[in-house]
Amino acid sequence: MDELGILFNPRVSKAEPLAHDVASWLRQRPSEVWINSTVCADDCRQRVAKSDLIIVLGGDGTTLTAARLAAPFEVPIFGINLGRVGFLSEATPEDWPERLSQVLSGDSWLERRLMLRAEVLHRGRRTADLIALNDVVVSRGGQVRVVRFHLYVDADHVTTYTADGLIAATPTGSTAYSMAAGGPLLPPQIQNFLVLPVAPHLSFERPLVLHQNAVVKIRVEMEHEAFATADGQDAVALQTGDEVVITKHDHDSLFARVNGPGYFYLRLMQRLSYWSLK
Repeated sequence: MDELGILFNPRVSKAEPLAHDVASWLRQRPSEVWINSTVCADDCRQRVAKSDLIIVLGGDGTTLTAARLAAPFEVPIFGINLGRVGFLSEATPEDWPERLSQVLSGDSWLERRLMLRAEVLHRGRRTADLIALNDVVVSRGGQVRVVRFHLYVDADHVTTYTADGLIAATPTGSTAYSMAAGGPLLPPQIQNFLVLPVAPHLSFERPLVLHQNAVVKIRVEMEHEAFATADGQDAVALQTGDEVVITKHDHDSLFARVNGPGYFYLRLMQRLSYWSLK
């Protein structure tokens, strides 16, 4: 690998010192190494585009940010978990040298994870373009009042929800907000995505699992504020009548893995068991 990047979460106190430790370790090899925080400017995006691997230091939120940066350039990422859950990370602050050595020596495999693209339309004109690895959520704002969500799949009207929100989640996102809202757990190997309501009122409440090429359109109807968000990190204000069109993104997110392909189920049970004991 000719160029390696390190992205760290500046809000985690241990992240920047560990980033420099990882960089010093990597510079013992004939590779160019750069470091930046996830508060990334355009020059950082150019560096990501030229890199062979991005090492991410932080929790799952940091990994989501890095995935959105790296996916359009098909650059794989390797996560070192400094957060609480760490569903997406491959190493810890204790074992990262061993696991990263495996990746650099080629003793690893690439996992592809589906991503979503969401276009926000106001009177037919695109006003925002969002990318998500976890989910796209269309929901009410600060006022505790429901929104009417008209759901279309492949141009056909499916149903209208009266609810707090509507989640479109990837298999990665099925273990996040979607799971908390009662959605099914989807393994990362499949390319389907799902749609489910949040707190529906007298509406169809079952999640819908859709094929990977489905075109989902959500038209909102309300008398107060609503938002579209991607991975809980990017928010776009909506007006009544606005539409959010959600499709599979052109690029998958790539993860460098050293655990076996069945790691997902073991990690899921470990994390759920951990939180049930807290």
